Amino acid sequence: MEQEGIIRLSIFFGLFFIFAAIEYIFPRRTIVKSKARRWITNWAITILNTLTLRLFSVALPLLAIGAAFDAQNLNVGFFNRIDFTYWVEFLLVILILDFAIWLQHLLTHKIGFLWRIHRVHHSDTQMDVSTAIRFHPIEIALSMALKIGLVYALGADPLSILFFEILLNGSSMFNHANIKIPTRIDKVLRLFIVTPDMHRIHHSSDRNEHDTNFGFALSVWDRFFRTYKDYPQKKHEDMELGLNWQDEKPEKLGWSLALPFRKNE
Repeated sequence: MEQEGIIRLSIFFGLFFIFAAIEYIFPRRTIVKSKARRWITNWAITILNTLTLRLFSVALPLLAIGAAFDAQNLNVGFFNRIDFTYWVEFLLVILILDFAIWLQHLLTHKIGFLWRIHRVHHSDTQMDVSTAIRFHPIEIALSMALKIGLVYALGADPLSILFFEILLNGSSMFNHANIKIPTRIDKVLRLFIVTPDMHRIHHSSDRNEHDTNFGFALSVWDRFFRTYKDYPQKKHEDMELGLNWQDEKPEKLGWSLALPFRKNE
């Protein structure tokens, strides 16, 4: 799968600009702060994340898809030992990994040091497609380590891992996008997937709301584990997003990168 990087990168940029165009034409909320400053910071963070994964791959040469090929060659992992039909295995891998990401997300809200890292993502006081790429490099590295471990344990097919990585990135951009979806359509969609309105509640400044709706792709886990919230207390147009910092601090790259290490904030 030599073209894996090109495929992922092409789909990433394609989806990003498609969602950016849709939210520009059909916005759910009015963006009241400078999009330019926010986008420069959020894109700078994702560039640093890319460099982090490059360094990560030096210390641990195999990232998620490489680990899938390695597990296949070594004949290790659950699905390399148990025979399933290809599509059953493919579906199970997607479900297991999506649940793992849901659980990881839940834990970043419940464990102190993980929350200090994850709050970089939540500190964005506006929410649009660029928020989907606003994750601290440490969180990206920890998430990749988790995925690599799961891939080896599962012995997952490389194509299923590629599909999941694309699904994870695409669904994250979709549910962070500032897109207005008609209520009737949204109600049907959120029976299966996480919609922008559903995930926006998770970015509320109200702790009781941002400790709900942890899903990235599938909505089933929040419903099953009773962490689902259908509507915010205020209207979507009026609810406050972000955390304690409602000024321009979250728009600054240095401040955002240093946030996990600030003891008094």
